[in-house]
Amino acid sequence: MADQNVVLSAKDMEVWYGAFRAIKDVNLQIKPNQITALIGPSGSGKSTLLRSFNRMNDLIPGARVTGELLFHGQDLYQSAMDPTEIRSRIGMVFQKPNPFPKSIFDNVAFGLRVNGYKGDMNEAVEQSLRQAALWDEVKDRLNKSGLALSGGQQQRLCIARALAVEPEVILMDEPASALDPIATLAIEELMRDLSTRYTIVVVTHNMQQAARVSDETVFLTMDDDRAGHVVEVGATHDIFTNPKNERTEAYITGRFG
Repeated sequence: MADQNVVLSAKDMEVWYGAFRAIKDVNLQIKPNQITALIGPSGSGKSTLLRSFNRMNDLIPGARVTGELLFHGQDLYQSAMDPTEIRSRIGMVFQKPNPFPKSIFDNVAFGLRVNGYKGDMNEAVEQSLRQAALWDEVKDRLNKSGLALSGGQQQRLCIARALAVEPEVILMDEPASALDPIATLAIEELMRDLSTRYTIVVVTHNMQQAARVSDETVFLTMDDDRAGHVVEVGATHDIFTNPKNERTEAYITGRFG
């Protein structure tokens, strides 16, 4: 029986790209309605781990996952699981805003149309844009191109697009790294607001951002074999003020990484 206090659970999980092992021995539990930050040096497997949560790695030739990765107790990698359905329940927001070359309205409606949505499309689009804190800025130009928006607005549009299909989990791969400080703050405030309704997992290189927005932090690093692995998991406050592992402390204080 699935544990109601765990949304995603990895057990002895590894991700391989051909003969290269990108991450190893990952044991991790993601709790509901929290923001979990994945931090660690470049190459430690943060994005690989994040993308494995909704099978985005399937799109990379030679990628395979071993061990267990469970979503509400169901193995995400069993053959009966439909990757498209998984990605509608576990949405993804990428590092660089990637709106489609379509209108703002059609960007948000895209996933709903693909899934054969039969409800009120106008209402669904408005609701998603409101949740992404974008409605008031774009409500008078929904037929204009999403590409005409500012970088921060484009990222919130991509978040609205992910929210439209009503996912349970939102994965964010450095969602503010391409944005200016004001737009970054808007994304961080939005993340905090969304975490009351969604489970969020975010990859960030920004230690201050991880400390500001997340409830739990996962620190990954790699050894000589270049395979990323989890060093420490804990409440964000504890990780940043009293880490148990000296490698964690060395990383967050800037002594390596």
